Amino acid sequence: MTSIGQWVPGLHAVSTYRREWLMKDLVAGLVLTTLLVPQGMAYAELAGLPPITGLYTSILCLIGYALFGPSRILVLGPDSSLGPMIAAVLVPIIGSGGDPAKAIALASMLALMVGVTMVVLGIAKLGFIADLLSKPTQIGYMNGLAVTILVSQLPKLCGFSVDAEGLIGEAVGFVRGLADGEAVGAAVAVGVFTLAVILVLQRLLPKIPAVLVGVVVAIAATWVLDLGERGVKLVGALPQGFPPLTLPHASWSELGLLLVGAFGITLVSLTDTISTASAFAARTGQEVRGNQEMIGIGAANIAASFFQGFPVSTSGSRTAVAEQSGARSQLTGVVGAGLILLMLVLVPGLLKDLPQPALGAVVIAASLSLADIPGTVRLWRHRRTEFAVAMIAFLGVALLGVLPGIVVAVVLSVLNVFRRLWWPYQAVLGRVPGVGGYHDVTSYPHAERLPGMVLFRFDAPLIFANARVFREQIRELAATEPAPRWIVIAAEPITDVDTTASDVLEDLDEELNARGVSLVFAELKDPVRRKIDRYHLTRTIEPEHFYPTLEDAVTAYQALTGAQWTAPDAERQPRG
Repeated sequence: MTSIGQWVPGLHAVSTYRREWLMKDLVAGLVLTTLLVPQGMAYAELAGLPPITGLYTSILCLIGYALFGPSRILVLGPDSSLGPMIAAVLVPIIGSGGDPAKAIALASMLALMVGVTMVVLGIAKLGFIADLLSKPTQIGYMNGLAVTILVSQLPKLCGFSVDAEGLIGEAVGFVRGLADGEAVGAAVAVGVFTLAVILVLQRLLPKIPAVLVGVVVAIAATWVLDLGERGVKLVGALPQGFPPLTLPHASWSELGLLLVGAFGITLVSLTDTISTASAFAARTGQEVRGNQEMIGIGAANIAASFFQGFPVSTSGSRTAVAEQSGARSQLTGVVGAGLILLMLVLVPGLLKDLPQPALGAVVIAASLSLADIPGTVRLWRHRRTEFAVAMIAFLGVALLGVLPGIVVAVVLSVLNVFRRLWWPYQAVLGRVPGVGGYHDVTSYPHAERLPGMVLFRFDAPLIFANARVFREQIRELAATEPAPRWIVIAAEPITDVDTTASDVLEDLDEELNARGVSLVFAELKDPVRRKIDRYHLTRTIEPEHFYPTLEDAVTAYQALTGAQWTAPDAERQPRG
């Protein structure tokens, strides 16, 4: 691949395209369009924007990714997980039900900021930022998002609207609306029926485009039952013609909130893209080019931003549809973009009789797919601490809102990593007859020990956050009776020693020496040993007390003392 082909994979794809792929890509593009149109419109409304912007966004992001995205079949577009985030940015600026033109302008600027951020991260090779959301926090965040989306769409499903913000406010408003008789019977019927059709088909006949069938059924019901005259709100005719070229703009006072929202959207979009790309690459034998993926999704957002679009992400469901339909290249997405454009130019009134409750049903079906109940149950069964992290992330989104929720999720992920560094696993080791090596005496209570020597393993880098924990554990081991002569640190897991830890080690070694106890290291990695030398710790820790292996340390101790392995005295076991 040439250098220009690495930066613009679409050019390389054109030069290597196979003729036998053409028909499969055309068919897959046609099938994909049937999903892109209703979902694009529904997710635009979820973001608080006119439905037409969802179609404009779909067209431009598909073309942008086809040029700069590295994956053959990954499909981008408006996403249910980003919709509430976009709305959370727009509503505080323009208010609920504000000027649509203002909302479009701000959403376009948001897309531009997300796109530029993505491209910069890709060029700088900073894809590790996606790791700021751990799996438990992702599960909790997505569960919270699913509940938030579901509750926000219930009024639309029932044919009325609620002027409230936040999960609790919208839930209370929905209940009050029902109690006040605001629900429209015909809207409830068409909305619930559309939702039932989508969910049943997705479960029983997954290869059938359930969203398309649900939308067609809803439009047919509108024609037959004249739902527009029965109080059901319809989408109406869409503006005709090409997406208008519009430069994104916002005032200086608005850029701050937009920047905060852009960071959250970038993080969620990046995490979703990398995970989805990895899953489909594993199935198709491709390699994930994470940095180029960021450039590709950034280009897609930038392209959409100049045509009244809003931020986009990778769609796992639409990518799966493209794959199942035989897609072989990004021509599938280009075909989808072309067909949407033809619809806008030739038949903009095609979906004018689509009921708004049906769009609500499409969004609710998508929200249900965001929730990961089996994953939550698995966390409960296997690791309660990570289940607690997931639940806090869930409550952060549900009670504080989408943007504060993403902040809570990121902070939780970072704190969870910090917690593991702060209180790492520690173990006293012994020899188990018939089993090679040295093992945790907690798992092997009858492991043999060498009198006067403690083998201790500390499973983390030794840094400022855990140096005190390390010191206290060594002191506790040194205080056992009879007192040990050597405390040997199985240092293979210690990948770093910072300056704070080095000061702690120096003071600790002097304290132990005064009590007749030697601090000994085995299996210390060479880079860490060089840091020990650079810190001049060998002024107190004797240079000969560094051994390449645990076996060497044990042999040296036995040669010095003549000690032999013995079974443990259960009443005098040091704590690990």
